[in-house]
Amino acid sequence: MSERGILLSHTQADAIKAEEQNGRENRERIVQQVAKELSLSQKQVRTTISLLDEGNTIPFIARYRKEMTGELDENQLREIEDRTQYLRNLEERKKEVLRIIAEQGKLTDDLAASIEKAVKLQEVEDLYRPYRQKRKTRASVAKEKGLEPLAEWLRSEPKQGDALVEASRYVNPDLGVQTAEEALQGAMDIVAEAIADEAAIRAWARKYTMDHGMMVSEAKSPEAESVYEMYYNYREPAKKMPSHRILAMNRGEREDVLKVTLEVDAEPIHRYIAGRWIKGNSAVSGILHSVVEDAYKRLIAPSIEREVRGALTERAEQQAISIFAGNLRSLLLQPPVRGKRVLGVDPAYRTGCKLAVVDDTGKLLEVAVTYPTPPNNKKREAAAKFSELIDKYAVSLIVIGNGTASRETEQFVAEVIAERKDKELAYLIVNEAGASVYSASKLAQEEFPDLDVAERSAVSIARRLQDPLAELVKIEPKAIGVGQYQHDVSQKQLDESLTAVVESAVNHVGVDVNTASPSLLSYVSGVNATTAKNIVKFREENGRFVDRKQLQKVPRLGAKTYEQCIGFLRISDGRNPLDKTPIHPESYDVVNRLFAELGVDLGQVGSKELAAKLAAVDAEAMAARLEVGVPTLRDILDSLQRPGRDPREELPLPIFRTDVLKIEDLTPGMELQGTVRNVIDFGAFVDIGIKNDGLVHISQLSEGYVKHPMDVVSVGDNVTVWVLNVDLKKGRVGLTMRNPQKSAL
Repeated sequence: MSERGILLSHTQADAIKAEEQNGRENRERIVQQVAKELSLSQKQVRTTISLLDEGNTIPFIARYRKEMTGELDENQLREIEDRTQYLRNLEERKKEVLRIIAEQGKLTDDLAASIEKAVKLQEVEDLYRPYRQKRKTRASVAKEKGLEPLAEWLRSEPKQGDALVEASRYVNPDLGVQTAEEALQGAMDIVAEAIADEAAIRAWARKYTMDHGMMVSEAKSPEAESVYEMYYNYREPAKKMPSHRILAMNRGEREDVLKVTLEVDAEPIHRYIAGRWIKGNSAVSGILHSVVEDAYKRLIAPSIEREVRGALTERAEQQAISIFAGNLRSLLLQPPVRGKRVLGVDPAYRTGCKLAVVDDTGKLLEVAVTYPTPPNNKKREAAAKFSELIDKYAVSLIVIGNGTASRETEQFVAEVIAERKDKELAYLIVNEAGASVYSASKLAQEEFPDLDVAERSAVSIARRLQDPLAELVKIEPKAIGVGQYQHDVSQKQLDESLTAVVESAVNHVGVDVNTASPSLLSYVSGVNATTAKNIVKFREENGRFVDRKQLQKVPRLGAKTYEQCIGFLRISDGRNPLDKTPIHPESYDVVNRLFAELGVDLGQVGSKELAAKLAAVDAEAMAARLEVGVPTLRDILDSLQRPGRDPREELPLPIFRTDVLKIEDLTPGMELQGTVRNVIDFGAFVDIGIKNDGLVHISQLSEGYVKHPMDVVSVGDNVTVWVLNVDLKKGRVGLTMRNPQKSAL
């Protein structure tokens, strides 16, 4: 190799080494930053990032890598994942900004250091702002006219001299500068843009506006009625605004009902800018003060208002998504109602109520249609059909969707139950959100090709009581509708968050690989839609799985996927009793050694004798003997004591009803049992058996202070409430969970 070639190869090698070193430093900087933000150890963060980079899923890490992460839960792992991705994107943006400024020949050591130190994207963009390619501005036009020297003269704050006299030297009709006044104005525009581009000023103004700004809304047509009337003349400190009010204002503004502004006292901001740009008295002090006011009013304030409102909206969206996610998880984890044959009812007016009877496994037995509601009002024929189906299939529970005509249908069903005098028969209203979406989907068409859309919906309504999770995973998460302002938030973030919730719920419960649908399997850790279909196809072609190892034969289910998913897949009656537990096959050897220590065998799994022995085990001492982590052994002991346990079964079942309640029946102080249907920022909506759910305001959820309703109640909770007030005209009921008798003491 020539001397020049050797030199080049050394140079390339040095560049590669420098790049690798820079990458290591960036990674370590991210680890330190995430650990600091989340109050975690650097080791926990570093390990978690490595596990994620290796392709491990969050449910798998949370369940089967507890020793490595220090028992971080799913929420902490997702926070690490989110912050790491943000900071990695930030590092990429820093590189791009540094490259662009360097190419302009304007990158100084101080500027590079400031960019490198930035921990927020906004900081980087503020520093980059003066160097960004701008569209034509008043300042850029003035620079083209050769007025930069005059602007520098103003910035130098001369003690003597007349600005107009100085400006007259720059009059040049050929460049478009006709008068000294024009020249001076152009120079002022250049200085104003320089002020507006200063990162420190923008950061200070942004924080001041956020801390002291006032959100103000007014009606564009004050005489018009709308759902936004409370915002027709409204003011509230921006920093204190709850998310639902921010999103409500935004929607009112988008619908052209409201005019929304962010007001802030400009004087303190003027003083701050002047303090940075005006050092003392000079011949041009008055001009510079005017420039400061112009820079703020024309260039800084509008963009800062957009940025602050954008930040408020982002915060509000995150809160709304968080509420939706929490409600969805509670709904998905509702306890299954097992062992009952169910008559599902999709209520309607003109087209009639569609009926679907399913057995205790969810298998469809029969469909029908009746017309007990207006305008048909064929109650006698409908009652006969209901009774026929109830008797034919020994139905013990009628499930009614809560959509159109649900309360009229409920009244009719209550009458049927009363007429039959059947003590074993009851009914229940369920949230049917998303049932129509499912029934029109390709999946529903494949499952029930011979049924129409409404009949499929009735089947879904019946099944979502028997196993809410298995049925609801067939529906796009955001169509389930247990949030607030879900259409006003970032749909991408909403989809990602809700998908993560479904994934978490599915893996928390576990999946019977011999009965699960492709929809359910696709949410199992590491399994995608294609692999899920392959599992079902393999099952159909080869019969039931009898061993977890068989899954390794499924096409496209490789070693990594097997590792991630297998602990969450259950085989209830397989060859190995451990296959029905959440114990990962990688820990089967630990179980064998544990059983040798205890003098028991696999055949005793599920027995009371084994459960008693396991309950008496000292986990820490045994973990040391078996050379296994304490968290892993604790999970093994718990799984062996209750093999095949469904964690949802520990929750109370929904409230079954036999009679209907009317709003006219309610009086203040009346005690009722209800089911929480939705939790929002300002309270919870509770189904008490009337047409509209009653509202328990946040102030009525508990005797003590409540920071957020989700701290007290969750979707699906059975609660005791008392009637506070009844508005018959609007059909609204105010409820309290504070016992009036205790409150009176």
